[in-house]
Amino acid sequence: MPAGAESGGRPDRSEQADADLIGRAAEGDARALEVLYDRYSRVVFSFALRTVGDRELAEELLQEVFFRAWKQGAAYSAERGTFITWLLTITHNMAIDEVRKRQRRPQRADGEEPETVLAAMAETGSGVEDEVWIGVLRETINGALGQLPVPQREAIELAYFQGLTQREIAERLGEPLGTVKTRMRLGMQKLREALAGNEMELV
Repeated sequence: MPAGAESGGRPDRSEQADADLIGRAAEGDARALEVLYDRYSRVVFSFALRTVGDRELAEELLQEVFFRAWKQGAAYSAERGTFITWLLTITHNMAIDEVRKRQRRPQRADGEEPETVLAAMAETGSGVEDEVWIGVLRETINGALGQLPVPQREAIELAYFQGLTQREIAERLGEPLGTVKTRMRLGMQKLREALAGNEMELV
């Protein structure tokens, strides 16, 4: 059988890059969309479920997300980020819309200590869903961190990327613990404001 072909004359898209596949899908190639669905449907479902907390609704969102990705596929650009990040951004926005329609909110971490919130974000599960979740969250937080004053950013980066407690951060920086706590509190507040402005939340 010629390379790149499947039985029945259907092209074998299984090894093609995401950017090529979404481009072909946007042009009407159903097989290309099927391959993307096979690759990422489990991740999208898990991501949606984290936000809406309802399996039936998450299933509905899964179908809607891929339908929207197909309709908007021509707008995707690999230069602006990975396909899965783009896909999960669509998922997040649609899930938040559904939550708001039902007058519910995703769980927030406003009442927790900053290092507890960040430590929870840094946990890496064994599944691909957790790896993708953490990857997307890192990208989003990195952008928001760039907007913080250097002292606040430095303290939060030590907590988020290195998993240090506030006391350990104070020792590392040679600063009073109270100063570090204040920087963390102000930095986390600004992070939440920045993420909310970009339709992302600390969940």
